[in-house]
Amino acid sequence: MWFSQSPEEVLTELNVRKEDGLSTMEATERLARYGSNHLKEKPKRGLIALFFDQLKDMLIYVLLGAAVITMVIGEYADAVIILLVVVLNAVIGVVQEYKAEKAIEALKKMSSPKALVRRDGEEKEIDSEQIVPGDIVIIDTGRYIPADVRLIETVNLQIEESALTGESVPAAKNAQNIFANPKTPIGDKTNMAFMSTVSTYGRGEGVVVATGMETEIGKIAKILDEETDEKTPLQKRLDELGKVLGIVAIVICVLIFFVGLFQKRNLFDMFLTSISLAVAAIPEGLAAIVAIVLALGVTRMSRKNAIVKRLPAVETLGSVNIVCSDKTGTLTQNKMTVVRTFLYRQLNDRSKETESEHLSADEKAMIKTFVLCSDATSENGQSTGDPTEIALVILGNRYGLRKGVLNTAHPRVSEKPFDSDRKLMSTVNQEGAAFRVHTKGAIDNLLKICTTALVNGVVIPLTPEMKAEVLKVSEEMSDQALRVLGSAYRDVESIPPLEGMENDLTMLGFVGMIDPPRLEVKASIREAKSAGITPVMITGDHKNTALAIAKELSIAETAEQGITGEEIDQLPDSVFLETVDRYRVFARVSPEHKIKIVKAFKARGNIVSMTGDGVNDAPSLKQADIGVAMGITGTDVTKSASDMILTDDNFTTIIHAIEEGRNIYNNIKKTVTFLLSCNIGEIITIFASLLFFWPVPLLPVQILWINLITDSLPAIALGVEPGDPDVMKRKPRNPKSSFFSERAGLYILIDGFLIGLLTLAAFFFGLVEHQVSPTAGTFPEEVLTYARTMAFVVLATSQLFYSLSKRSSDKTVFELGLFTNRVLLGAIGLGVLLQLVVISVPFLSKPFGVMNLSLRDWGIVFLFSSIPLILKELVKMFTRVFHRGDDFHSAAE
Repeated sequence: MWFSQSPEEVLTELNVRKEDGLSTMEATERLARYGSNHLKEKPKRGLIALFFDQLKDMLIYVLLGAAVITMVIGEYADAVIILLVVVLNAVIGVVQEYKAEKAIEALKKMSSPKALVRRDGEEKEIDSEQIVPGDIVIIDTGRYIPADVRLIETVNLQIEESALTGESVPAAKNAQNIFANPKTPIGDKTNMAFMSTVSTYGRGEGVVVATGMETEIGKIAKILDEETDEKTPLQKRLDELGKVLGIVAIVICVLIFFVGLFQKRNLFDMFLTSISLAVAAIPEGLAAIVAIVLALGVTRMSRKNAIVKRLPAVETLGSVNIVCSDKTGTLTQNKMTVVRTFLYRQLNDRSKETESEHLSADEKAMIKTFVLCSDATSENGQSTGDPTEIALVILGNRYGLRKGVLNTAHPRVSEKPFDSDRKLMSTVNQEGAAFRVHTKGAIDNLLKICTTALVNGVVIPLTPEMKAEVLKVSEEMSDQALRVLGSAYRDVESIPPLEGMENDLTMLGFVGMIDPPRLEVKASIREAKSAGITPVMITGDHKNTALAIAKELSIAETAEQGITGEEIDQLPDSVFLETVDRYRVFARVSPEHKIKIVKAFKARGNIVSMTGDGVNDAPSLKQADIGVAMGITGTDVTKSASDMILTDDNFTTIIHAIEEGRNIYNNIKKTVTFLLSCNIGEIITIFASLLFFWPVPLLPVQILWINLITDSLPAIALGVEPGDPDVMKRKPRNPKSSFFSERAGLYILIDGFLIGLLTLAAFFFGLVEHQVSPTAGTFPEEVLTYARTMAFVVLATSQLFYSLSKRSSDKTVFELGLFTNRVLLGAIGLGVLLQLVVISVPFLSKPFGVMNLSLRDWGIVFLFSSIPLILKELVKMFTRVFHRGDDFHSAAE
């Protein structure tokens, strides 16, 4: 724990002298011992590896099994079709996931290419990869820190650490600080500098204490390197469905075998029949259809500023009930902004610009001092310098006190730079024929060197009572998490010496500034809460600052809902797991804490989304069910570790994405239940014919055609059904709920039974129309072909028409609007056309074992086929009336 030792102790332990640094020989030896100062990479996954990853799915295993069986019985065309479906599914997944795993690469790019070190008593610039523990590193303004460093000398050193800690303002460093607490947060280790952060002010020297994977950023790389990929709720449901279908197929084959033995049928015929039933039990197109529906969802979301990198992540969004968000740059604007100004007994709200804004002469004088006593610039939307000073310059621009104009009118002739002991900065500028000292800094330190105050244009003595009043207001601002900065001035005839520059000043006032919330976030959080989603803030910033923002955004209501990383460490893991749901703000946390928090929420059965933009957010993004990165302000590391990227950095986009995710799951459920109802119909048809001693009404090739072509068209169209406008008024779906929840399983059986019954009726009609009994034993080839054609076409068209009723579980197709899903209407029309082509084109009808039908036959087909749709829509209407009656009676009681 280098931060708990003095600079002298650290130098002794690392066996290096500050004045000389390491010798070249010693540096070479240490390089061999500790290795290069870079982050290790995982072996990259190639396209082939990504392709085979897509095949690790139970549903795919079932399809591959079906392909093998069809090859064994010589149905090579069927086997090729099934394999093409498998390949299509894998290709869709590979295209979406390619280049999605580059987190370590991005971290490596962040490393500084060059570093200034002292070796052999000389300062020299070397490649940062050559840095070793014990190197003396020279730090000046604008230089990246090449490794983790224990500072041994600092002069007003400030380092920008927001990507690592989440703090909006650069951290002031002091080499002489020592921290005894072994669990001191990264952001509080003011005697340390960390790899990939950048110096923004002052200078310093330090000794390298950790390189490569041992640095704080290296620890993040290790976390990202760990395999934390979990299956999404949809993948789990599809796996379960695959297992069920596989078991059903095996049970059917065994059952058919024993039924055949009992009925003393030809065993080879029974084998072929069992194959037909196994093919009927498996919706061969399901895997590819789900992938296509998800891909279409990804395309829609990209138009709404959300880029999804992994297909299944789209659906997971619909289950999210905890949205964890970083504060800086995600909930806030990541720029310090002046929101309050104070002149003696005059507190002004400057958080919003209004046309009626008016500045007093005293307030103009205060802002003028702030602007002239700043080194930052801000022109045409481009700002440089310290964030605090940028806020002051922007305040001046807002009121016509532009820095460029003021500098020209009042050139700077001397200055006393800021240092962390005085906590003050002063400049001397020309003021007409004389000069004026402008000073800004910590209000308590400023009051000690002020003897007068400017009040309503008059300079009056600054009494102890006035000082106490000013301090009280500044403390109230601090309690509201505002950063307070005061200003004062003194008119002089000549340029004063540095020692006497900050004496007998006139107090002007002070400002309160904060990194303010994004304007659109509050409404988004309100919408999230109404949808049953809990917003949570996780930040490396201070607790009071985080709570102030959280209360303003309605994330938290009381201080008890906030907890720090240090307080988390003091809690046993079991206690934290039990109490994690109480908290809405987690402050002063490290990347490890963020992972612990996300894991705790997940352990409580929640589906967690984590949003962030800094390097410190990357591990928790990877751990969350859905990691969301900011596209504009987000680092490459964060984007690579995420599942989704917001191209507009807008928190509101997350809520839109969740809404889209919910609708996508609902559409996938419609697709799955539709396909399973169709497959149940096929199973009922074949199994019932076997029990009744009828010939098999459907051939394997016919079932495969229906499953892959006829059913797939409306299934994909159901996947693009317009979203439910009320979907965000309901609570998130339970991720453990299956496709068969809410009586969906019962409806699948009933609908499938009805489709199967009508298919049998069509087959029966086809036989008896030619005066042939279904139990005759022997059948003329032409009669059997005609009957099978009727069954085949009725099965296909009844499923096509039935898809219209699957658009909604409670609204009729006319309530929804017949033409609100034109894709589905097109799919139905194309499906009917394809059936007509198959039975009427000779070179297709022969392998399918079908024949052409007359207009009369088609009329009968449409009559049979419309029955499931009509009955389903009537049930919806009667159910609606029944529920209205219940509501009426309840109201009457």
